Amino acid sequence: MSIEIRRFGVGHRRPEGPIGSVGLTGQVIASDGRGTITELAFARGARIEPHTSPNSTWFIVVEGGGWVGVGEDWTLIAAGEAAVWPADVPHAAWTEHSEMRAFVVEFMGPDDRDVIAGRAAAAADGRDAPVEHAVGQLAPRNVGPGSGDPTEGEPA
Repeated sequence: MSIEIRRFGVGHRRPEGPIGSVGLTGQVIASDGRGTITELAFARGARIEPHTSPNSTWFIVVEGGGWVGVGEDWTLIAAGEAAVWPADVPHAAWTEHSEMRAFVVEFMGPDDRDVIAGRAAAAADGRDAPVEHAVGQLAPRNVGPGSGDPTEGEPA
């Protein structure tokens, strides 16, 4: 067996995005019947025009920041944050005075978190057993004396 490597980033990006996108380059990293993973780089003043998709999508910002919109709502987004773009709801992303790099993870079909109960094979007897759907969250921060230096950019 060999390790499969996919290249992306500087030197591998091409103009990418829905019709009307401006100042955007990207690279599809993987795509199959389960979904698509794409890296996007937004220049200053870049935008993905509002559009819809039949698929649930996560917009995960890894560098810089900008704006994201879902339906009539919009907000700032920065590195270390992710926005959910629900299926069939208009969504957009843009930058003004900064650059932004994000990964877009698109799952085929609508979000099933509240619709389909998960199932997993039981280890001992091989039968399927219902499993609760997990939604992750960050662990509480350990904030107190000695937990960080605000002058070094640490959380206060």
